[in-house]
Amino acid sequence: MAEEKKQMIYDADPYLEPYSEVIDSRLEKIQEKKDLIAKDGSLSAGLNNHLFYGLHRTEGGSWIFREWAPNANRIYLIGEFNNWKRSPSYEMKPVGGGTWEIILPEMFIHHGELYKLFIEWPGGGGERLPSYVRRTVQDPVTKAFCAQVWDPAQPYEWKYRRPGRRDHPFIYECHIGMSSEKEKVATFEEFRTDVLPRIVKLGYDTIQIMALQEHPYYGSFGYQVSNFYALSSRFGTPEEFKRLVDEAHANGIAVVMDIVHSHMVKNEAESLSLFDGREDLYFYTGWQGHHPAWDSRCFDYGKNETLYYLLSNCKFWMQEYNLDGFRFDGVTSMLYWDHGLGKDFVGYDNYFNEGVDENAIVYLALANILIHEIYPDAITIAEDVSGMAGLAAPLEMGGVGFDFRMAMGIADHWIKWIKEKEDKDWSAGEIWYELTNKRDDEKTISYAECHDQALVGDKTLIFRLIDKEMYFSMNKDSQSLVVERGIALHKMIRLVTMATSGGGYLNFMGNEFGHPEWIDFPREGNGWSYKYARRQWSLSEPDYLRYSYLRNFDEQIVHYIKGQNVLDEKPVLLTADEDKKILIFIRKNTIFAFNFNPEGSFADYAFSAPAGEYVNVLDSDEARFDGFSRLVAGEHHFTSPEKCPNGNTTFDDTLKLYLPSRCAIVLEKI
Repeated sequence: MAEEKKQMIYDADPYLEPYSEVIDSRLEKIQEKKDLIAKDGSLSAGLNNHLFYGLHRTEGGSWIFREWAPNANRIYLIGEFNNWKRSPSYEMKPVGGGTWEIILPEMFIHHGELYKLFIEWPGGGGERLPSYVRRTVQDPVTKAFCAQVWDPAQPYEWKYRRPGRRDHPFIYECHIGMSSEKEKVATFEEFRTDVLPRIVKLGYDTIQIMALQEHPYYGSFGYQVSNFYALSSRFGTPEEFKRLVDEAHANGIAVVMDIVHSHMVKNEAESLSLFDGREDLYFYTGWQGHHPAWDSRCFDYGKNETLYYLLSNCKFWMQEYNLDGFRFDGVTSMLYWDHGLGKDFVGYDNYFNEGVDENAIVYLALANILIHEIYPDAITIAEDVSGMAGLAAPLEMGGVGFDFRMAMGIADHWIKWIKEKEDKDWSAGEIWYELTNKRDDEKTISYAECHDQALVGDKTLIFRLIDKEMYFSMNKDSQSLVVERGIALHKMIRLVTMATSGGGYLNFMGNEFGHPEWIDFPREGNGWSYKYARRQWSLSEPDYLRYSYLRNFDEQIVHYIKGQNVLDEKPVLLTADEDKKILIFIRKNTIFAFNFNPEGSFADYAFSAPAGEYVNVLDSDEARFDGFSRLVAGEHHFTSPEKCPNGNTTFDDTLKLYLPSRCAIVLEKI
């Protein structure tokens, strides 16, 4: 009997059919590279560079250190243990294939000591940090980094299991360092005790942590990585981070790492750039090896040594820190030779021409295979603005295998609508289309704003809506039409974005209560101040400030949508009334009704709906959410058996509602 042909992404999408050969060829290349790396069919079994290279204890208790530097003539271990001298007793020996090795007695190296490599190559030499270093620390005066021996007497013992699969993750995006209200760099311990309980209460079930990989410049937000295997020491110790992950798991929260494999900081003293004097050790040569916008080095994903380095890195973070997955940063930059800079991705040809780095596609697919092999319930998310078809489709269908992709266009559209139009001119149909427009074979993470919109040079939603009134009229007793409009739309925008999500939802920490300040890391231009590199949690506590009401609303909608598994089914449009600015849709057993009209309230507004009884479980106009209480909480509504010409005519029944202006209503079917 002939084997049944697998369903491919081009079978369901006729616009992809002309590129079927390219898609099939990609799948073949991925399989060929997987077969090359895998051991006994297991990709994970063939990826253990992190266990071979770097500094490790042997079974006998001595130290062994290995490094890959094929262009080196000599390599010395230098550090506090030998007064930073290039001593013959600390000189490494070549053992073949570009690998260098040294074995030292236990007494030669101690926990906490600082060290580096001194590498000599033809025509030069210099101090370097090991490529697989697991801990580095920064001198507070010189700002230089050193490797640090990390061998604690009592390693952390895991107490809790991973929390399991997240079909529809509710993600709380966070940055450890700026999570304190104090003007300082916060720690893992402070985040665990002060912020994690807030996340638990809000109802988010996944935290996505930025800036975990070591980076020389704090203000880079962690996106200029120097040491891929080193947890940033500015936030604390590995044991403290493990305790944070463990406690998150104890509360049923998954931990996703924001991983940067799209480029590497070009600093030679800290990173792999010219590590052994060669430009192409891990990177492309020439223009392809240098990122023109980020001023960093670009990996050669076609080189086996690079694949082993990056794939082993994924495995290391998952196994060493018990992580539940990754959000891959800068995927667009990886996929295209021009990094997608200044490019409009119109038409499928953009995804299947010579401008695509096919090596990067192979790497990303292998990373997804590996991650899910290690932990089948892992979460992988692609940050891609190009919309490459198949990126978040299953590998067997010709996709790249990500579980989700970031719906980056949604935030851009909210900015566009707020900046360019008065809300009386917003289109209900356009909002519906842009919030639900995605490929059927992919799941997306929707968000109205993330950390990008909070940075200096941009504005958060609340700032775009309220602007300077934020500083004068956020007291509950103050009277401001600008603030009232902003508060109402802030709630509606976040709810409609969450309720139409294509798979999951994301919020950046503090935005749930309308954090009043942008993010500006310490730099020369602001006098190295931490004033804006923090979160003012205390503003969301007192009930005389409006922030607490926004937080309460966010908490309620997260708990409801997650608790009722609303995202399990696709949203179905009931009506998009352009004249009245009303958008109504149903998802699973819940009707979401939005009246974006700034002035018009409508009594007995009729629309087609599935027959039944519905109850008002919450609405944005409730007093507990800083509304005007124009609706009755818990009120029941019944459909009538009559055809309604307004909206979705596939339903034979009609529901009538009172829809106040600038208000959202959530109705659950009984």
